[in-house]
Amino acid sequence: MDKKGIIFDMDGTLWDSAEGVAKSWTRIVNREYDAERVITVEDIHGVMGKTMDKIAEALFPELSEEPRLELLAKCCDDENAYLREHGGVLYPELEETLAELKKDYHLYIVSNCQSGYIEAFLEYYGFGHYFEDIECFGNNGLQKGENIRRLADRNSLSEAVYVGDIQGDYDATMEAGLPFIHAAYGFGTIAQKTPVIRCFAELPTVVKTVIF
Repeated sequence: MDKKGIIFDMDGTLWDSAEGVAKSWTRIVNREYDAERVITVEDIHGVMGKTMDKIAEALFPELSEEPRLELLAKCCDDENAYLREHGGVLYPELEETLAELKKDYHLYIVSNCQSGYIEAFLEYYGFGHYFEDIECFGNNGLQKGENIRRLADRNSLSEAVYVGDIQGDYDATMEAGLPFIHAAYGFGTIAQKTPVIRCFAELPTVVKTVIF
């Protein structure tokens, strides 16, 4: 029996959490490291989609590996708690579109985020019933392409597509051997020609051109 799935990226695809992340990270950085440092929304947008080790390297290059990873871990723990309480900014018509997609497809999330981040999103909005499985870098240290493939395999998907917004999402999807849809309203551009949605509500129409 055919089992058709849509696997989603998080940031720049389902929501924008950068403002809350910047606030929570600034609070921790001020307490633990530098009382004057401000982590900006632009800082967060600049590293979204990267794995946590690469984010730590980009934001705190002056620190050696162990202390910067320890600092980032504290930031991520506080971020998860903040987002569970405050949420982020959902893209327009997100829930209505998820409900429509759920009628015909199995829905999943794969992100390069820390453990607990996807759960914070699902918990705050009560979206857990839309998604059947999730995976992230923080759970296993694997790159996104490996996690996309792993999730598709363990859910026995006969067809699947990944929806993401940056070049790294496209590259990971190609590594996983799946088709890709570009969320062009997000944070990045894609060098290759690929199916595009310019708002989330376009996805039910566009996905039919990729998964038959």
